[in-house]
Amino acid sequence: MVTPSSFAITTVNVNGIRAAVKQRNENNHGMIPWLSSELPDVLLMQEVRADEATARKALASALDAGWHLSMAESDVKGRSGVGILSRTAPTAVRIGFGSDEFDTAGRYLEADFELGGETVTAASLYLPSGAARTENPKDVEKYEEKVRFLDEFGPYLDRLLASGRQIVIAGDWNIAHDERDIKNWKGNRKNSGFLPHERDWVSARLDSGWVDVAREHHGDVDGPYAWWSWRGKAFDNDAGWRIDYHLVSPALAGRATRTHVGRAQAYDRRWSDHAPVTAVFG
Repeated sequence: MVTPSSFAITTVNVNGIRAAVKQRNENNHGMIPWLSSELPDVLLMQEVRADEATARKALASALDAGWHLSMAESDVKGRSGVGILSRTAPTAVRIGFGSDEFDTAGRYLEADFELGGETVTAASLYLPSGAARTENPKDVEKYEEKVRFLDEFGPYLDRLLASGRQIVIAGDWNIAHDERDIKNWKGNRKNSGFLPHERDWVSARLDSGWVDVAREHHGDVDGPYAWWSWRGKAFDNDAGWRIDYHLVSPALAGRATRTHVGRAQAYDRRWSDHAPVTAVFG
């Protein structure tokens, strides 16, 4: 239960905002019914895949009900895009992290809110998915893009942490940190999202002081996963990945009281291939 002094921040890769809103709404299983039921204080969205005007049209019923939308569009139509839905208006919004290459790619958006009696920065991240480095030029391009993003974003996270602000960065990190975070880890050791240099990059963030609050709260267990392929029986067999998580500045992480994955009750009730992941702070 979220008390008046506590707040909830949820992250979800919506896999296309128009599809997430349209999908299964007629059976009360889509994104809008979920939003009305769960009522997080802040919802961090990834892969919006729409410009702001289109996103506002898709989310019109939520905006009419008082939700506030902030967006960082991609400069490539129909790709990427991150957004923040909030129950109160942000006091400041910032797009990007000072990258000439990535600030127009719709991959990072942060906003300040008055939550729980203090100013909290909540950021939505959609990290590139990358690829294993093969002889295929497209794989090489995706691999190198992810490396460049990590090389630029890591120092930015270090600076954020050093600022002393209360910060939550959540989203689709596209990296499973360790074997507990992926069901078939043995079969994915050479695949993007579980490559050694990617996992080492996450370890470096945790070693610097960022806290993975879900791992802290769930302990040494497998998962809980929040992404499952649409294909086959991945969802039914819980053969998933934990690539959607919150990294939180230490003082604020100490106020985390609960985290949970909003896993759909059945395959046909999913409105994205990702499930919402929520962290509650008291």
